[in-house]
Amino acid sequence: MRSLMRLFRSEPAAARPLYEQVVARARQPHWYLAGAVPDTLEGRFSVLATLLALVDVRLERGGDLARRTSVGLAECFVADMEIENRQLGVSDTGIGKKVGSLVGALGGRVGVWRRVVDGEESWEGGVSRSVYRNTEAAGEALAHVERELRAFWAALQARTDEALVHGALP
Repeated sequence: MRSLMRLFRSEPAAARPLYEQVVARARQPHWYLAGAVPDTLEGRFSVLATLLALVDVRLERGGDLARRTSVGLAECFVADMEIENRQLGVSDTGIGKKVGSLVGALGGRVGVWRRVVDGEESWEGGVSRSVYRNTEAAGEALAHVERELRAFWAALQARTDEALVHGALP
């Protein structure tokens, strides 16, 4: 039983460097310029949630350390979304519902990217659903984001669990 409980124990502080690297990557201007993702709260959230979903899919396919880090990464996301929404003026009574909705949106993206990397859904379809929320994206913008996400996924797969856990994103 003790070994089973260890699988679910997380250390959000240990996942913080990885989370911060994902956030930094989501802030790169090319998503919003070449990728034509709207530079809005929703657009930025879509890019962040997409990148986090890909990292999470990679971590859940790793060893025990990677899987524990996946839980810590989710906890970092929840804490960050709570802070961000408080700064945006979401009330104490509404914060739980709002953050819960954002966690659900992240979870939906994790499901999309599992299907994409397993070959059950196309990359273009995954990008359209996860980044653009099924709105019309210009052909070259969609192609740019797809290329970037494919390269990101390939680089994630090439990284060791230990490198990822310590925040060494490609």
